[in-house]
Amino acid sequence: MLINCVAYQQGKRLSDIPVSEISEYLKKPDCFVWVALRDASEDELLQMQEEFSLHDLAVEDAKHGHQRPKIEEYGDSIFAVMHLIELVGSEYATGELAVFVGTNYVLSVRSRSQKTFLGVRDRCEREPELMQQGAGFVLYALMDAIVDSYFPLIDALESELDSIEDEIFHETAARTSIRRLYELKSKMAVLRHAVSPLLEAVSKLHSGRVPQVCAQSEHYFRDVYDHLSRINAAIETIRDTIGTAMQVNLAMVTIEESAITKRLAGWAGIFAVATAFAGIWGMNFKFMPELQWEYGYPLALVTIVGACGLLYYKFKRARWL
Repeated sequence: MLINCVAYQQGKRLSDIPVSEISEYLKKPDCFVWVALRDASEDELLQMQEEFSLHDLAVEDAKHGHQRPKIEEYGDSIFAVMHLIELVGSEYATGELAVFVGTNYVLSVRSRSQKTFLGVRDRCEREPELMQQGAGFVLYALMDAIVDSYFPLIDALESELDSIEDEIFHETAARTSIRRLYELKSKMAVLRHAVSPLLEAVSKLHSGRVPQVCAQSEHYFRDVYDHLSRINAAIETIRDTIGTAMQVNLAMVTIEESAITKRLAGWAGIFAVATAFAGIWGMNFKFMPELQWEYGYPLALVTIVGACGLLYYKFKRARWL
């Protein structure tokens, strides 16, 4: 569906315009048109392709969705894909924003996401001197908003990881911790797949041969690249920490299992001594020492208890029990 279609001239908003009049405004000097679509239908994309002369391959990517974050050049135009990540319940939902940018137009197509960019449009309209840079600045503003939305996700991942690390050394939390670590690793992978490819793509917009449509905004794209670098570094740190936490957690499980094995072995040894004495004195021989002795039975009990007590003392000192 169409969210809005607005014409700008010399950085200032002219008016909302119908789609049928887009071609007329594209002919005006120092004028560009910014169109926003959400979950666009095939007919809407074909109509926009006709109005803006979009490349077939770019339109096909926007139509099918599920693209890797990227920035591609088609002549004088740019096609960018960015991932929109939102927390739904305890899971990350991934949407997409496909942006077509030419010298006198910007077309953004949002898919599978409830995130809006009305704040981005308001920000751009409050800065007409920057909007004079043209469609390239709008691309920067959209990209900057998406990249900045990743920072709260990173903070949430770090907070959750800190919480898990605090519980790792609790004896009863081993299984819960490993499950939470794997869930955290899954979330981190979603964010990494959004950031890592985009980091490489944005480098094309501020260094080397910068596309003409972004030439006036390359310093702003350098700022986006810096933000992405920080996020990517944080992701790698979280990734390494998760790996270390998993190893520590598995080590704690092994230590706990070893302690249980020692306890079982200790009690088995104690009962084995008692069983040995009872087995010897329980044999039915006619001529057996102490068999007819008055104090034979109490002595047997004292001997068994004493031997078991001695073993218990030894195992306790060795911290097996």
